[in-house]
Amino acid sequence: MSTLLVPYYEHPSVRPAEWDAIVAAAPRLYGVVLNPASGPGDRPDAAFAEVAARLRAEGVRVLGYADTDYGRRAATDVVRDLTRHRDWYGTDGAFLDQVPSGPEEFEHYQKLAVAAWGVGCATLVLNHGTAPHPCYARIADVLVTFEGPWAAYRDLTPHPWPRGTDVRLCHLVHDVPPGADPEGLARARGAAVHCAVPGSGDHPWGTLPYTLHNPESTP
Repeated sequence: MSTLLVPYYEHPSVRPAEWDAIVAAAPRLYGVVLNPASGPGDRPDAAFAEVAARLRAEGVRVLGYADTDYGRRAATDVVRDLTRHRDWYGTDGAFLDQVPSGPEEFEHYQKLAVAAWGVGCATLVLNHGTAPHPCYARIADVLVTFEGPWAAYRDLTPHPWPRGTDVRLCHLVHDVPPGADPEGLARARGAAVHCAVPGSGDHPWGTLPYTLHNPESTP
């Protein structure tokens, strides 16, 4: 089962070996988040276009990153980002970041989801970073219900998810020490999709998951 969702925010020309490792792991990937410049940037980037084409050739979902600023960013700006991702990098889905967890903003995100589908986003991932109201399962394929450091994840009290929905839950964990078992913990907590990296500080997603460093590992 493909379980890894990889948000790797490094330029392919700077970290070519790491991107090669991601492409080589294609059968184990749920998808890869493409984030050239906190979004698609102002112009196409040939290096990102090349790595996106390689991922698509291996059958990997390529998700364009867009910040929604907890509903404060104009929907037209978000959709513009998604359209650029599609046109420049051939993305087939969206990773919407900074999504609120309460139901108050659901209508805004429902309209945003319709617009995203309209520009070709077949897969929609919403990054709440915490357990959201179940209404968001109506519009998403994946809900990120945890994003944070290993210490907080290890001590997290699980929140049972309501039955009767096909949405997948995802946990994004950083500051993971060697020898930890975040994959096992993710499975035990009902997350069908995950990513666990050793990175820390302001830019943890500039490191690869431990499992991509060990080709014998099966998440």
